[in-house]
Amino acid sequence: MQTVTETRASKFSGFFALLMFFVFLAIDIYVLRAVIPFTLFTILWAAGLTVVQPNEARVLVLFGRYVGSIRDSGFWWVNPFTDRKRVSLRIRNFNSEKIKVNDLHGNPVEIAAVVVWQVVDTARALFDVDNYTQFVDVQSETAIRALASEYPYDTQKEDEASLRGNVQEISERMKHTVQTRLEVAGVTVIESRISHLAYAPEIAQAMLRRQQAQAIIAARQKIVEGAVGMVEMALNALSDQKIVSLDEDKKATMVNNLMVALVSDREVSPVINTGTIYQ
Repeated sequence: MQTVTETRASKFSGFFALLMFFVFLAIDIYVLRAVIPFTLFTILWAAGLTVVQPNEARVLVLFGRYVGSIRDSGFWWVNPFTDRKRVSLRIRNFNSEKIKVNDLHGNPVEIAAVVVWQVVDTARALFDVDNYTQFVDVQSETAIRALASEYPYDTQKEDEASLRGNVQEISERMKHTVQTRLEVAGVTVIESRISHLAYAPEIAQAMLRRQQAQAIIAARQKIVEGAVGMVEMALNALSDQKIVSLDEDKKATMVNNLMVALVSDREVSPVINTGTIYQ
């Protein structure tokens, strides 16, 4: 496939060309003997006038050959034999539909994304792909599907990225992936981000219970780790300050009581021993 890269087209001020048109028209009227050929020349000259709106471009094609693009807004005159195709340079949004895809763990999730893009090479946008707007839509959706399957929806591992927990990282990865796919169309991706993320309805309730269970387990683990540290600190303080001397059996009893008091999810009613520690 022949790759076409954008170049500047030859042009000059349309106001000067319009002035020349009136001059030719006056000459055409004055010189009666040359009226027919000069009239044709005048009409042909007027056909070269073109207007370029802000944030738009005109791609010029002369007898099947690309001759350049006009990006400067204003009133211009170009070769009247050229075909002038309009390309918008405005920033656009692609808002994908909710896509159902399996994440890294095989769980079905619903995901949607917004891709903000802009044409930067008008020649490649028109000549290297069939329909650049449709190309952007299809390639963006394909990239979203591929990215969603590379990450889990959620994770309890601190060193593992997830769709829900690493939004910024996922957005940057998505932008890079989409940009790679759209490079051939002369399109640049300005921003890409997830706009919707949820478990598929058929497993949403089950996954909610699973998340709750994982959260409880993680919380219990932290509680146990903290309780063990507090018990160790208490035993060391009693031993270092020589407040009381405990044998191994009493230490085990004390550890058991402290762990029950610290780890229990209910209020513990203390029992006061007014006798010795051996009663």
